[in-house]
Amino acid sequence: MTKDAKAFICGCKGLSLEPHERELIARHRPWGFILFKRNIGDPAQVAALVASFREIVGREDAPVLIDQEGGRVQRMGPPHWPAYPAAARFGEAPGGVEAQARAARLNARVMAADLTAVGINVDCLPVLDVPAPGSHAIVGDRAYGADPQTVAALGRAVCEGMLVQGVLPVVKHIPGHGRAKADSHLELPRVSASKKELEDIDFKPFKRLCDMPLGMTAHVVYEAFDPERPGTCSPVVVERVIRGSIGFDGLLMSDDLSMKALSGGFGERAEAVFAAGVDLALHCNGDWAETGPVAEAAPVLQGLSLERAHRALELLKIPQQPLDLVDARARLHLMLAGTV
Repeated sequence: MTKDAKAFICGCKGLSLEPHERELIARHRPWGFILFKRNIGDPAQVAALVASFREIVGREDAPVLIDQEGGRVQRMGPPHWPAYPAAARFGEAPGGVEAQARAARLNARVMAADLTAVGINVDCLPVLDVPAPGSHAIVGDRAYGADPQTVAALGRAVCEGMLVQGVLPVVKHIPGHGRAKADSHLELPRVSASKKELEDIDFKPFKRLCDMPLGMTAHVVYEAFDPERPGTCSPVVVERVIRGSIGFDGLLMSDDLSMKALSGGFGERAEAVFAAGVDLALHCNGDWAETGPVAEAAPVLQGLSLERAHRALELLKIPQQPLDLVDARARLHLMLAGTV
C-alpha cells in the first residue's frame, strides 16, 4: 500500500542506512528509494540495504530505483555484475530496427534479472532523448539513435523487456533533453527550437510510449512554451506538453533536485515541482541537509498521483517470464554481432 507514503524519493550516503537515516526515513516515509554507485558493494549487501528500506517504510513493494542503463551510466557493474552496452550500441547493431529491438529487449530482460535478484524493482531507463547536432554529450551514446522512430522502437522494446522480468521502466527525460547544449547536472540548458520542431522530433518517442507507468522530467527551459522555467518546474510544460500533447498519464517524477540546473532552496525547488503538477520529487545525493526540506515540502501521495502510483505498482504483480541467463547472454552477444 502507498496511501501513507509522501511524494518524494530519496537516497542514502553509503552501503547501509545510518541510524539518523533510518530515523528520517521512518519519520518522512518516502514513496521510494534510489541507489547509486556509492551504495553498491556486493549482491548480499545491496539486497540487505534494499530490504532495510522496505522494512522501515513497512511496504513490501516500496519502489527501489537505480540508473542501470549500460555504458557510462551503470551503477551495478563488475566484478559482481556484467558491463552492459550503451544504448547507442543497439541502434548501431546490424539487421535493421526489428533485430535491434529484439536485442534491446533481451538486454533489458537480462539487466532486470540482475536487479530483481537484489530486490530492485524500478530502473530509470529508457532514455528517449533524440540527440541533435551540436548538443551536449550528456546524452550522447545513452540515446538509442538520432531519429525519433528508432528511439521509440528500441525504447518500447526495453520497457517490454523490463516489465516481463518484474522491473518498472522510467521513460526519461520527458519531454526531451536531446537539444540541450549544456549538462543540466551543472547548469540550466535552454532550448530555442520551435514548437513544431519539438513536436516533430523531440516529443515523438515520448508520445509513442505515453502508456508507460513512470516518467522523469527534464531540467531544460523550452523557450517556445515557457521561457522562464525549466520543464520540471513549469505548469505549462507539465500540463500542456507532457500531460497534453504527449498524453503521458503515468506517475511523473522530477529529475534530481540537487542538480545545478535548478536554483533556490531545496524546499523551494520541491514546492515548484509540485506546483507544476509533477507527482514526485526526486532527491538523490543522500545529504539530509538537502533532502530534509524536500521531505517537509512533499505532500502525502494522494488523488491522481496516488492512482498513478497504484497503477504502476500493479504491473509488478504480473508473473515474470522465466529466463536462462547463460543462454540469454550468449544470444545477446550473437545478436549484437549480427550472427543470429
